[in-house]
Amino acid sequence: MGILFANIIAFGQPMTAYMYPAAFTVPHSVAEDWMWVAQLVLVDGKMRGLFTLLFGAGMYLFLEKAWARGQGIWLQVQRLLWLGLFGLVHFFFVWRGDILFLYACAGTAALLFVGLPRLHQLVLGVLGYIGGALLYAGFVGFLPLVADGDLGQRPAYSQMATDLEADKQANLADGRFETELIAGGDYHEWVAHNLAAHGGDLVFNLLMSWFETLPLMLIGMAAYRYGLFDGRLDPRRQRFWGWTLFLAGTALTAPVALWAKASGLTYYGTLAAVVGWSMLPRGLAILGLVTLLSAWGQHARGSLVARIAAAGRAAFTNYLGTSVLMLLLFHGWAGGLFGRLGRTELYLVALATCALMLLWSKPWLDRFRFGPLEWLWRCLTYRRPFPLRR
Repeated sequence: MGILFANIIAFGQPMTAYMYPAAFTVPHSVAEDWMWVAQLVLVDGKMRGLFTLLFGAGMYLFLEKAWARGQGIWLQVQRLLWLGLFGLVHFFFVWRGDILFLYACAGTAALLFVGLPRLHQLVLGVLGYIGGALLYAGFVGFLPLVADGDLGQRPAYSQMATDLEADKQANLADGRFETELIAGGDYHEWVAHNLAAHGGDLVFNLLMSWFETLPLMLIGMAAYRYGLFDGRLDPRRQRFWGWTLFLAGTALTAPVALWAKASGLTYYGTLAAVVGWSMLPRGLAILGLVTLLSAWGQHARGSLVARIAAAGRAAFTNYLGTSVLMLLLFHGWAGGLFGRLGRTELYLVALATCALMLLWSKPWLDRFRFGPLEWLWRCLTYRRPFPLRR
């Protein structure tokens, strides 16, 4: 549900609008500029980070059960292969913000480290994440100094400034072209455009994400093995460290977001804020959130908690189902709302969709053993049908 609040902008507006408010096809108000700040501080990257940590923990849990049955690591490889195929279909035919293909590739790489002691997994994950944060800051963090500042006026950087402006205009033009295709209802041409113009994005995403996705998966594996999710840790210390990490990460992200707003939310300023400078404090917030939520989840009760748990058990269906629902809502051949809603309205769409997840997931799982896509994924992984009804 949190990931939807991050992704909803790129569902209903051009992909470039995710970071750059000026790419919206409708006016972006001052209040919505502050919403951009709040999203960077509270949401961006953190929900994906939680998803990635839990994916790593889930991989190790799956392997434990496979080992107990005398099965090996190749069952997990087969499971990830199917996930990657789901991701490719999602990327090219439903929504280009897919993360499943990346998870399949990074998860396969994580299997190389699955036999390490949990401390080694944790240290490798933390060092890899810090290295990635430094790498992203080095690649992206100084770009606004060239594109928006005086540095780009110097002869040594003038060509770089020209190239950055050309890249910016090319990305914005691609967003305008996609808007015409989607709003005009030309689905086949939109798919053809994805295949021709954005197939290489998959490779770029893989290259740029190894220093975030893979380390977080390793941290998730180690956290599971240390007992973060099953009550083996001291609850008082767990809450203390959870709040400390979360508040520290949030406090360190806020100046980055405020700087980007004070600088006018420029194209390269927002890129540097989201990708370059917030990754390290975001990591602290992710660890704090997963620590707090796991402590709360072990003792939480009530009907809302039961519905949240059910939505989580059907996370695969909810993730892909949301993309299909947004396709039907926004594309011109269906609902036709693409490019018509501002940030405020898009958040309301996300809120309504989260309510829908909570409404359907529990009644379904009261009657069936798995979510629809969870069941299909399981049957494909084990190459045999499983009973669906309880």
